[in-house]
Amino acid sequence: MHKETVLLRDCRAAEVPAGTPAVLPAGTTVVITQTLGGSVTVRALGTLFRIAPEEVSALRGFSAEPVARASGAEPAAFSEQLVWAALRTCFDPEIPLNIVDLGLVYDLAVERGPDGRHTVEVKMTLTAPGCGMGPVIAEDARAKIAALPSVAEAKVHIVWDPAWNAQMISVEGRQVLGLE
Repeated sequence: MHKETVLLRDCRAAEVPAGTPAVLPAGTTVVITQTLGGSVTVRALGTLFRIAPEEVSALRGFSAEPVARASGAEPAAFSEQLVWAALRTCFDPEIPLNIVDLGLVYDLAVERGPDGRHTVEVKMTLTAPGCGMGPVIAEDARAKIAALPSVAEAKVHIVWDPAWNAQMISVEGRQVLGLE
């Protein structure tokens, strides 16, 4: 992709890979390196930053990814498959692969409450224990799950056992990354 643009206004972002919150000033020239899952990874001021979906309007000439369902369409009924689909819209800002195919999601548990609403808990890991983007990626996953129909609560826990390795990448993910 690597498209150069400029920020129209001050823009909240997270420094990659530290995850440190930052504000990129209006007028900053940025190079878009990845646009997946609604967020945008840019190179600016000598480093990478992840810009969350609610901030992408700060990028001149950038249009957000289209919404998954057509406007006016009824949302799909809750299902575990819907949760997996939501997780597939979450991406590591440095790797152009969703967290499911990257092998970061270890467990998904769904409980239906007496009111018919659901509590969803996910256990996921990161490619490296020192990755500061973990809380950012986990919050992205949590928010996308929480937005699903009839979800009362969504929790995403970062775990380290077992340790992630490249063999955990799905067959589809290996093809996307050119590993097979």
